[in-house]
Amino acid sequence: MTFELIDIAVRDKQSHPRLAGRVTGHVRAVLSEVLDGHAQTHELSIAVWANVAPDTPPADVDMALLLKAAEIVARMKKSMGTDD
Repeated sequence: MTFELIDIAVRDKQSHPRLAGRVTGHVRAVLSEVLDGHAQTHELSIAVWANVAPDTPPADVDMALLLKAAEIVARMKKSMGTDD
């Protein structure tokens, strides 16, 4: 079984209602799985958060959320026994 991350994008983001400096959101990740020669695509919506400074540019906030989602996908792949 192999998983490959084929697309990742920030779907939505917003400031946390109570925690200053925290941004929450969802990242869309598309994985391709090959098992016994059969390919299947999985689209995931991953809830993420990041602590950022108030003057952080929007592109850097997006990057922080994408990195958090990528870490979650890597942990999922490792727990499934595939960390390629």
